[in-house]
Amino acid sequence: MSGTEGVEVARITVLGGSGYAGAAVVAEGRRRGHVVTAVSRSAPAEQIDGVEYRTGSVLDGGVLEDAVAGRDVVVVALSPRSDLAGGKQEAVIEGLIGRLAGTPTRLGYIGGASSLLVADDGPRLWDVARDQLPADAKPEIETGLKVFDLLQDSPASVDWFYVSPPADFGSWLGTPSKGSYLLGGDILLRDEEGTSTISAADLALAILDEIETPAHRRRRFTAIH
Repeated sequence: MSGTEGVEVARITVLGGSGYAGAAVVAEGRRRGHVVTAVSRSAPAEQIDGVEYRTGSVLDGGVLEDAVAGRDVVVVALSPRSDLAGGKQEAVIEGLIGRLAGTPTRLGYIGGASSLLVADDGPRLWDVARDQLPADAKPEIETGLKVFDLLQDSPASVDWFYVSPPADFGSWLGTPSKGSYLLGGDILLRDEEGTSTISAADLALAILDEIETPAHRRRRFTAIH
């Protein structure tokens, strides 16, 4: 098996590999020839040849240990809903930090846009938008904020990256893929028309580029069309 020309094949596990963002990372990783394992509570109806699909809960220590052992990169694309609500997803990340500290395995987390700054000197998108957000959306957003803090406070031996999608990101938007992206750092990006969006497939391009050529060690990045 060979990956993208000149790039070493990586062993990648995607936790939440059947969701919108996770499935796109799985597909792009396999397209590039990497060894990909997708972990989710239930198997997706459509599966990609060559991908190893595993079912189970990340709250099960055995499932989590088996999913991350011997991997080069673990990408977390979980939604803090259902059995992962109420702080349980944060506990999973704390567990991963403990498992991966001092190892060469990178930890990637696909979070949200709310921790991005709206300008060079702040404030965060969360700080300016939270009063307009529905109450039932806030806990999930707050999980993303807490995880970002957990990663920033993690031991220096944890090699992590945090991905903040743009302001408008989700399967319900029907955002078409363009096969390209514009990369950013800590500041919310918008195009010339003020739009801040990207498809899952194009965000996966940015994530796989980071996996193949690390440029954001212990840092966050964002991307838009």
